[in-house]
Amino acid sequence: MDFLKTIAIISVFILFLLILFLLTLKSNKKFPNQLFAGYLFLTALDVSGVFIAEPVISLLPNLEIFRWTLILLNIPLFYLYVLSLCYEDFQLKRKHLFHLIPFVIINLILASGIYWADGIEKKYFFKHHHQTFEMITFQYLIEIQYLIYTIATFTVLKRTRSIYLENQSYSSNLVFKWLFQLTVLFMVVHYFATLKNMLRYTDEHQLLTVINGFLEIMALLVTSWFVLKALKYPEFFRGVDPQLQLINDFKNETEPKTRSEAKQNIDNSNINLQIELLNIYMAEKKPYLDPALTVQSLAAQMNMPTRELSILINSNMKQHFFDFVNTYRIENAMELLKKHSKKDSTVLEILYQVGFNSKSSFNTAFKKHTTLTPTEYRNTYYKKN
Repeated sequence: MDFLKTIAIISVFILFLLILFLLTLKSNKKFPNQLFAGYLFLTALDVSGVFIAEPVISLLPNLEIFRWTLILLNIPLFYLYVLSLCYEDFQLKRKHLFHLIPFVIINLILASGIYWADGIEKKYFFKHHHQTFEMITFQYLIEIQYLIYTIATFTVLKRTRSIYLENQSYSSNLVFKWLFQLTVLFMVVHYFATLKNMLRYTDEHQLLTVINGFLEIMALLVTSWFVLKALKYPEFFRGVDPQLQLINDFKNETEPKTRSEAKQNIDNSNINLQIELLNIYMAEKKPYLDPALTVQSLAAQMNMPTRELSILINSNMKQHFFDFVNTYRIENAMELLKKHSKKDSTVLEILYQVGFNSKSSFNTAFKKHTTLTPTEYRNTYYKKN
């Protein structure tokens, strides 16, 4: 038990260091950092139960019970953190108070049955709380809430990533990787904690001790990972413009229900002409050299409605805007890699010249297009020539 307390104390200490780092970091993502700091603060309070529960129970039993219920604010806070990173103008509104409903419900239940109970009843509650109606209800609320918010988080990530691919030409892998890793990690830790709570009703006390130890070590590793990530990537990525929509959202709004065959032929002819003009513009003007090119900025350059251009590329050309632009960048990079005048240029220098701003995204896109890495492509070309 002393070992578990030591691990928990170290974890809480690291969490508070990370909270301080997030709150004092100069960043244009200050609000998301504050939300994540709030999430980490509630996590620290939860972990601290390993070493503060006994003295708090004897002095302020109601405060200890209230501390348990704060876990119902954790996953909503993480969900709001995801929203704040994904959407650049995210702000808390009155509607977000609905996230407090499970927390309020359980505290109202506890108020009538536990908070106002006398000392003897409270002692009985702490001794047998896992078998009481209030705590069983509490466990059900946690599991239902966690399932709903996990699904909601993955839905937001999937939709936001699709919007990025359809409207922007720069890589957003970093943020999605970070948020996806966090969500999966929290799922693993949560369900281990659920297993631990279920074992309390069995005779598997040795296994319960092992899982307790595992969870505390996991908490220490996770908090250390948070610190390393925060130090390496103090700023994450651009938020999605909240005005942007997925192609399927507004394509159905503008398409007529039925079309005559003649009308369809005219439309197809117009689409083919637009595609040809777009490809000519891309080849001659090379807008893809701008690493921050978006479908809006390209549409403005071509004096074309953004929706029309977005549908043309993402729907009619069957490509995400992200892949469409990167195809031109890769073709340009292939030309530069073959030029003798660029023989002394590094791959890093070339990727910046053609509009990429990330070595990993350039390598991934290049290999997808050629089945070779940039270095392999260059070496293969010079061997043949």
